[in-house]
Amino acid sequence: MLFDVDGTLFDYAEAEAAGLRAHLGAEPVAGVGSAGEALVRWRELMAEEYGRFLAGEVGFAEQQRARVRRFLGRPGLSDEEASAWFGRYAVRRDLAGAAFADAEPVLRRLAADYRLGVVSNAGAEGQRHKLAAVGLLPYLRGAFVCCDEYGAAKPAAGIFHAACAALGLPPGQVAYVGDDYTADALGARDAGLRSYWLCRGEQRPGAAGPASGVHVLRTLHALPAALAALAAPADPHPRRGEKGAIRGRGSG
Repeated sequence: MLFDVDGTLFDYAEAEAAGLRAHLGAEPVAGVGSAGEALVRWRELMAEEYGRFLAGEVGFAEQQRARVRRFLGRPGLSDEEASAWFGRYAVRRDLAGAAFADAEPVLRRLAADYRLGVVSNAGAEGQRHKLAAVGLLPYLRGAFVCCDEYGAAKPAAGIFHAACAALGLPPGQVAYVGDDYTADALGARDAGLRSYWLCRGEQRPGAAGPASGVHVLRTLHALPAALAALAAPADPHPRRGEKGAIRGRGSG
């Protein structure tokens, strides 16, 4: 059983907002406007530069430095200075972070029957530190594959397959949960894994619904039952008007 981190187990949006406020409070930046305006600009830059990373145009650290230079309005900032600024922000962001309330109870429950791991489009060191800080890392020892170490990002099939190999299982026996529809849900499905799209809050699959092979969860609390339902064989002799009983455990 594999998980995305940010937006799935770790509340990245809240951590990002609180971390940027704290960082700008400690290291004010002229010309970025109010805290709300600065956050909007920071997220716009992240979408653009991180999108370039996902497209394979730049490296992971390079997109971080580009965001800093553009946010500060200092294109001549050295790599060392830009990385250091981002690193100080990231410390404050992660200190402000928390796991989603449904993450630890579900991981604890699943850990009794599954080997659990991570596939993330972020830096491995940062993700390990973040998960350790919120108490989730001990549950996720089965596989830990991140794009900076693997060399490619989701939705590339290879990064999912690398995690499956770390678990010692073929993709068809591994389930994956993530909040990003394209990178996580479609990426995992197309790589041959059992795909679960965690659609929190006001997110909706859209008028046409999710693509075939993508299972929608509104909360992680629904995951254990969803795994059991998918894995259990139907009763070959159901009573008239009834569906087969759901039995057994998943094999993720």
